[in-house]
Amino acid sequence: MNLLLDTHILLWSLNGSDRLLPEMKNALEEPSNTLWLSPITIWEMLMLHEKDRIRIDHSDPVKWIRKVLNSIPFKEAPLNHEVAVQSRQVKLPHQDPADRFLVATALVYDLIFMTVDQKILDSDSREICF
Repeated sequence: MNLLLDTHILLWSLNGSDRLLPEMKNALEEPSNTLWLSPITIWEMLMLHEKDRIRIDHSDPVKWIRKVLNSIPFKEAPLNHEVAVQSRQVKLPHQDPADRFLVATALVYDLIFMTVDQKILDSDSREICF
């Protein structure tokens, strides 16, 4: 499986959170699965840190993120024109740009979007979700 991780899934997996569903944890640990990240996930983590909505337990969050990216074999799902166009086509009940870009990225790159965001799971985009 090719899994695009939502921001909270990445953070929970790095922190060993018990909020991760067992089947998600198994999928993340399965060597045959490929884990994908969007640059939007990195941007969102930095924004959440700046707004004190999450705490990255390190003095330099950029250095910490680079270390994470170098230590786990993520594939990058780059932003491109088609992702930008698709971000305005997805049917979500809100205008959150990060969610729109992440769902669009999953669609464009034919990835399974791993999320527990109920608004996304209740939308027309649920068919691409884990």
